Amino acid sequence: KQKGIEMTYNVKELLRLEVVPALGCTEPVAVALGAAAAVSLLPSKDFDFIDVSVDPNVFKNSAAVGIPGTGGITGLDMAAALGAIAGDPFLGLEVLEPVEIDHVGRALAFVKGKHTRVSILSNSHGLYIVIAVKAGEHTGKSVIRDQHDNLVELLLDGKPVNDHPLLSRSRDQGHDNVADMEKWLKSLPFETLFSLANELDDEDLAFLKTGVEHNLALAEHGLAEGPGLAVGRTIKELVDKGLMSEDMVLSARMLTAAAADARMSGAKLAAMSSAGSGNQGLTAVLPLKAVQDVVKADEMVFLKAVALSHIVTAYIKAHTGRLSALCGCSIAAGAGATAAITFILGGDTHQAAGAIKNQIGDLAGVICDGAKCGCALKLATAAGNAVQSALFAMEGMSVEETDGIIGASLEKTTQNVGELSHQGMIEADRTILKIMLDKQFSRY
Repeated sequence: KQKGIEMTYNVKELLRLEVVPALGCTEPVAVALGAAAAVSLLPSKDFDFIDVSVDPNVFKNSAAVGIPGTGGITGLDMAAALGAIAGDPFLGLEVLEPVEIDHVGRALAFVKGKHTRVSILSNSHGLYIVIAVKAGEHTGKSVIRDQHDNLVELLLDGKPVNDHPLLSRSRDQGHDNVADMEKWLKSLPFETLFSLANELDDEDLAFLKTGVEHNLALAEHGLAEGPGLAVGRTIKELVDKGLMSEDMVLSARMLTAAAADARMSGAKLAAMSSAGSGNQGLTAVLPLKAVQDVVKADEMVFLKAVALSHIVTAYIKAHTGRLSALCGCSIAAGAGATAAITFILGGDTHQAAGAIKNQIGDLAGVICDGAKCGCALKLATAAGNAVQSALFAMEGMSVEETDGIIGASLEKTTQNVGELSHQGMIEADRTILKIMLDKQFSRY
């Protein structure tokens, strides 16, 4: 909606842009989407080479995470090959839904045959993916920018294909408005974020409920099967042995970690992502469910809290950037979750702001060293801390502005986190990537 010379958005538009179902970790899935889109341009799918170029953070978040349907195989080369062979680009971040076991074998043979190349775009800033798929004399090329499913360019043999329906789909989803929306979000006072959660209609509520069901299914799979590091299932077993006591904090940790165990190991179950990350979606939603189960919150209150969690997550990410060296689950989704839990417990905006200050004051130093099974440990920490931070705030305790990067207001605190992310963590990000690249290990 146009208001004067500034753009404003409603909660439906915000949710449509920031809360998206994703099958698998969003970085390798984005590469699979780019490959599937590039192949769709070719006269036939009988391609012979795939060239993958990505920004450093996309590489970092893809190196050690299982690709859905592969039994835990990792790597951007494999993601690209699977997307090209079997992916449906019109499914967006669920592009790998059609993948079956024979596709995995074909993709693995393609990669082992040295028909792929992965390069890191060292001068790229922000999310950026370029995929070129060659088939004889023809080359299909796709470019994804800023958001994981935002296809901004398609070329066949170097010539733009501007009328391709995939580009229309990206435009229809509002990706062109992301920068404006983030600018708008950053300008809002914290109280306004709360008011947005009161604008939900029946369609929004049904969408949010579906997202909760997606993320709960991952948690149930993680608890039942114990994939990945089995952090969630291990917590449950320790409770069963009497070595840990289950309360709201531990329930949040167990539920969220179990979902991360499933997702990071490549379970073929979609997560409802938040602000560009499936793990952020798990952290933004599942701790709230653990609290609801204890306090028996009304379903409408719970779903409004879920919306608030997604909104605050997007607000923090608008300051920190889509990908950074800070753990988005700890800082952004953790902030969303603790604000929403405060709402469930009957707290006001002042208490919710205090809860976020507690969360950030505690976990601001948690780094992002890529997507991997070990993320389940970080999600457990973020989820449990979100509950604790909310409970502390409800008791009148919150970190003061004299402490570190905490500001006098929630808005100033968030600006400080953004400054830390954009300016303070640049060298840390390079160092993390160097350490990861120095590690050589076989994936097959």
